[in-house]
Amino acid sequence: MPARHRSGPQLDLFIPYIADLPLRDTRETRERPFFSLAKRKRLKPIEYTSPDGTIYVKVFATPQFGMATIWDADILIWASSTLNNMRNNGCNDLPRTLNFQAYDVLKTIGRDTGGRDYQLLRDALGRLQATTIKTNIRPKGRKKERQFSWIESWSDLVDETTGKSLGMSLTVSDWFYEGILMDGGLLAIDPLYFSISGGRERWLYRVARKHAGAAGPEGFAILLPTLFEKSGAEGTYRRFKFEMLAIADRNDIPGFELRLEAGRIEPAIRMIRKSEDHSIAPAPEAARARAARKGRGGESAGASLPLPAVLPPLSEQTIGLVRRDFPGLDVYAIKGEYDAWLTDDSSRMPRDYQRGFYGFARQLHARHYP
Repeated sequence: MPARHRSGPQLDLFIPYIADLPLRDTRETRERPFFSLAKRKRLKPIEYTSPDGTIYVKVFATPQFGMATIWDADILIWASSTLNNMRNNGCNDLPRTLNFQAYDVLKTIGRDTGGRDYQLLRDALGRLQATTIKTNIRPKGRKKERQFSWIESWSDLVDETTGKSLGMSLTVSDWFYEGILMDGGLLAIDPLYFSISGGRERWLYRVARKHAGAAGPEGFAILLPTLFEKSGAEGTYRRFKFEMLAIADRNDIPGFELRLEAGRIEPAIRMIRKSEDHSIAPAPEAARARAARKGRGGESAGASLPLPAVLPPLSEQTIGLVRRDFPGLDVYAIKGEYDAWLTDDSSRMPRDYQRGFYGFARQLHARHYP
């Protein structure tokens, strides 16, 4: 329930509005089905299992609120961007609770700021709190499953006389907060993302940003049946395929070019990064930090290998070894993370790509399955 109060809150406790807030989105929510892709109320659960049966995501809605939508996730993008900006500005004790003015959030995520938009914001916060997620993507120790909601709580301080909001707050869940803090847990997002009107188009951008953002000029291709399973979309595959073909034909996803490719049975969509997508370029502070490390002798320019124009595919031997030795990891999702990690800093390029990938997977497995 929104809180009501006659006097104004202490405004100095509120997150200041930043017009050009560097936008960041959590990596783990990019390609698997965590949100409803439709604006109508969804009550049907999402139940996704990876092809090798090791990773699952289950999302449950309540009759009163329905399932959190991909548009509701804009609020989470604002939250992760705000917390990341605080960290970059030297805040060592990041809060899980953010106090804010609704106007500032709505402006950041490209929404109007009329009375109806404030109510839609409250509705979105309700869905984010009411939606329940179960997943084993990020287990800790022997606990193979985590259950959480996107936000733990939210409040709206309302003036009893005028009925106007004096300020809002939200508390993100432990799981979401941990994802912001983990190494490589965030990816940059193009501000034009908020202008995408369709739910499937928004989700496709998120997939492209994760996998094709650092995949080189050849991009990243995915079969439509695989894309359908990862989307969690309601309806039939036939309907989903029809809509994906139309989206690829329009080819208007910000920052990426979409190409249809014929497969042996079903078509695939190839996603290729456009050079003008500035959200994908390494942050200037990251480049300065690498230069500083080199100046201190932390990295030797002469010892680094040039990054190839296209990173190689995984060999069947490497795929087999990783699946045998590190069960629980999604090999192809890990390759996207590995390639993005290499692209961020060319000095990381190993002399043997396959051996380097195996070592990368071993570290991830040790971290998630200690």
